[in-house]
Amino acid sequence: MTDAALLPDDTRAKRNVAVLVLAQAILGAQMPMIFTIGGLAGQSLAGNPCFATLPISLIVLGSMLAATPVSALMQRFGRRAGFLTGTAFGCLGALVGAIGLYLASFPVFLLGSLLTGVYMSTQGFFRFAATDTASESFRPKAISYVMAGGLAAAIIGPQLVKLTADMMVIPFLGTYLAIVICNLLGVGLFMALDIPRPDAPKAGTPTGRTRRELIATPRIAVAVICAMVSYALMNLVMTSTPLAVVGCGYGRDTAADIVTSHVLAMYIPSFFTGALITRFGVEKILGIGLAILAGAGAIALQGVEVANFFGALVLLGIGWNFGFIGATTMLAASHTPAERGRMQGLNDLIVFGGVTLASLASGGLMNCSGGSPQAGWTAVNLAMAPLIALAGGALIWLVLRPKDEAPAR
Repeated sequence: MTDAALLPDDTRAKRNVAVLVLAQAILGAQMPMIFTIGGLAGQSLAGNPCFATLPISLIVLGSMLAATPVSALMQRFGRRAGFLTGTAFGCLGALVGAIGLYLASFPVFLLGSLLTGVYMSTQGFFRFAATDTASESFRPKAISYVMAGGLAAAIIGPQLVKLTADMMVIPFLGTYLAIVICNLLGVGLFMALDIPRPDAPKAGTPTGRTRRELIATPRIAVAVICAMVSYALMNLVMTSTPLAVVGCGYGRDTAADIVTSHVLAMYIPSFFTGALITRFGVEKILGIGLAILAGAGAIALQGVEVANFFGALVLLGIGWNFGFIGATTMLAASHTPAERGRMQGLNDLIVFGGVTLASLASGGLMNCSGGSPQAGWTAVNLAMAPLIALAGGALIWLVLRPKDEAPAR
């Protein structure tokens, strides 16, 4: 038997990865669009500036609430059904948001944000879907490539904001209509997805560990903590960045450029993160990611010059990439296919629960801590420290403990 015959056939997996990369690029563009303008639109509609980032917080809350039912839907009816549901809610959320802007109604705008959260939840499963048909050796690269699709989203999203933010008399209304079009394009993409629907459970078939048993597994617990901290810190800082940039006297285009650099930094490393994990191990890449996140906070605390904003947000993106892809890889190798639905849903429920709290805290810290945008920006970045300590401590504990667990197959 030749060496080639021993290699796994990942033809179908690579096709699915290509579809998911395109979905990440086209549909994913709506997230940097919303994160660029959501706080600014909220600030224009909310009576209290402390609630400026509430629209973004409700998107994350919607994602958290949808994580478990979306995961169950995919487990029963397949990935395609779940992703098409996400595009439907993405369209609906953007339309309701546009109506809220047209009516100058903050509650209606918030409702649209909550509905958009369902789309955000389904997008979070792109990375897991990439592993469904992939061999063990291709799995880290599949996750990494799909995450790299966000590179195009990082370019498309903020540039669409520049083109559409003032297209209509009502600011940002054109941006939300552009988001509707992005979601409609996703429908055709997902029709090309070739991931088998999970087999219905048969009587007597092992169903795997309960949610409580899964989360009590050390590697799973640490993976979830690191994913939550990486995503929460990214959201905490990025949500308040446009407010800080504009509040410090720079223009909206400057804020969009800074967000672009951040999202580029989130996804460019994805071309080699999977290879780094394969070569050096997931724990080391996770640790490096947490250290880079700490470096982002340190640069942000040095001042509010444009260079500080760019430097901090670039490091924030790289740290998120290493931390989140590393945590996802660790989690994907720690549960069985039978446990996939409940574990992935539980993971995203916890992750986006933490992100929701971070997003809510972001607006309060930015607008209600001290008497200036500079003071608020300082408060946001100081808030990173305890979360980094939590994830770093958990990772060190995992590395030092006896190796008594075997990865799930």
